[in-house]
Amino acid sequence: MTLDISPTGRTRVWAGTLCGTVFCVAITLFVDSFNFHEMSEARFRYALTVDILLPMGLAAPLLFLLLHKMRLLAIAHQEISIIALTDNLTEVLNRGAFKMMVDAYLKQVLQQPAQSSGAFLVIDADHFKTINDRFGHQTGDEALKIIAQTIKGSLRQGDIVGRIGGEEFGVFLPKAAQSQAISIAERIRLRIHQTEFPPTAKTHALSVSVGGVTFGGNNVYDDLFRVADKCLYSAKSGGRNQVKFENLAA
Repeated sequence: MTLDISPTGRTRVWAGTLCGTVFCVAITLFVDSFNFHEMSEARFRYALTVDILLPMGLAAPLLFLLLHKMRLLAIAHQEISIIALTDNLTEVLNRGAFKMMVDAYLKQVLQQPAQSSGAFLVIDADHFKTINDRFGHQTGDEALKIIAQTIKGSLRQGDIVGRIGGEEFGVFLPKAAQSQAISIAERIRLRIHQTEFPPTAKTHALSVSVGGVTFGGNNVYDDLFRVADKCLYSAKSGGRNQVKFENLAA
C-alpha cells in the first residue's frame, strides 16, 4: 500500500481545482447568458467580467481547500490501514492480516482451480531466548527485524509474509511447486545464517528453522499451518537451522 504523498497527488488537487473552477464559470455564464441580449455593450462586458472573476475568486479557493482536505483524509486513512495491518516492530503483516490474506487467496482458488497450488512456510528463530538473555531484548528486537527483512528480500513478487508469533513468521507462496518452495526456504535459511549479528565484538550465530507444506486443491489456513508447524517441530527436533517439508498436493 502506497501513500499518495507524491507530486502526482498534489497535481490532482490542482487539476481538480482548475476543472471545478472552469465548470463553475461555465455554469455562471450559461445562467446569465439568457440576459445578455438585453444588455448594452458596457453592461455586457461588466456582466461577463463578473461571471468569470466571481467564480474564480470564490470557487477556486474553496475547491482547492476541499480537495486538499480530502487528500489529507485519504492519506490519514491509508496510514491507519497500514498501522492496523502491520506489525509495528518488523514492518511485515501482523498475524490477523496475514491469515486474512491467505484465507482470501484460498477462497479465490475455489473459483479458479488453475491457481489451486502453493506453499506455506512457518519460520522460527532458533534459540531466541538465548539472544535476549545474552544481549538484551533490544538486540533481540533487532534480530527479529533482520529476520523479517531477510525473508522479505528472499521472496518473489506476490508472496506474503507476516509475523504470526513472538519470533515466528509465516510465508505464503502462491502457485509455488515443492522444489521452488524448498529453494526459497533454503535461501531464507542460508541468508539469515550468513548474517553478521550483532554488529559488535560479541557475535551470535543467527539461524532459523523452517517447516513447510506444499498443497494442491482446496485447503484452509488452519490445516496448512498445522502441517507446516509439525514440520517446523521436526526441524527443531532434528538440530535446528534446517528445512523440513510435507506435500498435501492432490
